[in-house]
Amino acid sequence: MFNLRARGSTIGTEVLAGATTFLTVAYILFLNPKMLGDAGMPANDVATMIALGGAICAILIGLITNLPFVLAPGVGMSAFFAYGAVLGYGVDWRVALAAALIAGLIFFLLVLVGLRNFLYMALPQVVRTATMVGIGLFLTIIGFQNAGLTVDSPATLITLGKISDPKVLLSLFGLLLTGALMAWQVRSAILISIITVTVLAWLIGLSPMPQQWFALPTLTGQTILAVDFNQFFSVLFFKLVIAFFFLAVLDLMGTLSGINRLAGLMDSDGRVFGSHTTYAVDSVGIMLTSLLGTSPNTVFIESAVGMQVGGRTGLTALTVGFLFLIALFFIPVFTAIPAIATAPALIVVGAMMMRGASDLDWTSPEDIIPAFLTIASMAFTFNIAHGIAFGIISYTLLYASRGRFDQLNWAMILLTAILMVYLAFYL
Repeated sequence: MFNLRARGSTIGTEVLAGATTFLTVAYILFLNPKMLGDAGMPANDVATMIALGGAICAILIGLITNLPFVLAPGVGMSAFFAYGAVLGYGVDWRVALAAALIAGLIFFLLVLVGLRNFLYMALPQVVRTATMVGIGLFLTIIGFQNAGLTVDSPATLITLGKISDPKVLLSLFGLLLTGALMAWQVRSAILISIITVTVLAWLIGLSPMPQQWFALPTLTGQTILAVDFNQFFSVLFFKLVIAFFFLAVLDLMGTLSGINRLAGLMDSDGRVFGSHTTYAVDSVGIMLTSLLGTSPNTVFIESAVGMQVGGRTGLTALTVGFLFLIALFFIPVFTAIPAIATAPALIVVGAMMMRGASDLDWTSPEDIIPAFLTIASMAFTFNIAHGIAFGIISYTLLYASRGRFDQLNWAMILLTAILMVYLAFYL
């Protein structure tokens, strides 16, 4: 059913990849509810709905696309939802859910009429290649932050953290442990590292142990079907829909291009296997999570962690879905996994994805500038969608300025114009 042999995988490898991916993304069960709680949403309901929505979407993506993805509300999307839409523009969170629902519906309808093919034409090869590198750097920055290796600085935005901090030292130990095990070709290297650092952090008091190991899920029912369309005809509602739409589409396009290049799940022309159905499931996931009452789901870039372990089929996704269902009853345990335990995994996978830089032609200005803007913008704006936008726009403008219109097509030109307007009026 999952074509394990054809993709060079086994049941054991897929289950291991799914477990590793899940532990890497388990932080969203406490981080995202906190952010959405700041926007006035009931945090406990949000955590339960993230787990339920993640389980449903993982099962759908696994069965329909046979790809090893996890879908969940991304940190960037949740931050935009809470601090951009709700707190920044003062709309009620129920209105923001409605805007996300409409964005997901538009996304789904456009997928049906050929959005995937349009985006494939509009995305230059150099930007596709750079996307893998950009996502790698993005993951590394997240890992550095979670490990405490970089911290906020009022003078320079970020600076080196306190290396002597026990938490930083334990995370560095996890990084060395992961690297050593990978050098010895231990397939479960990342999973072993996450579990080892978590247990050590609990034992020596660097992170609180779970206060309880089992808890029945509880709901107030405030978020389910809470969408509010009372501002449907307002300009602000329209801007929110457009913002959610572009963030979702560009984020997915970049993520698929980057992580599938890492795993080799692309054909010779650079087309991602099963991308059409992935776009459809992703758009359905956005609508589903909006109705459940969380910020929009998308393919998580941390899916790359499981793919690095060896996950190549939908069985990895089904494993993640099963663990999300289990998490409904063990949320206190999974939310007790400290960020310092998963940081090494993000850094290691980020390093693996940097190999895409060798496929870029660093001698051509028309190519290296779009490539570099793609890479740098993803990391420094903390947003995959922005990196894709800057890459496409700069590629089109540079090739047009050289009169090399043979390297452009109508889709690139149209999307460039749309993205320029979008960025000009970005919320």
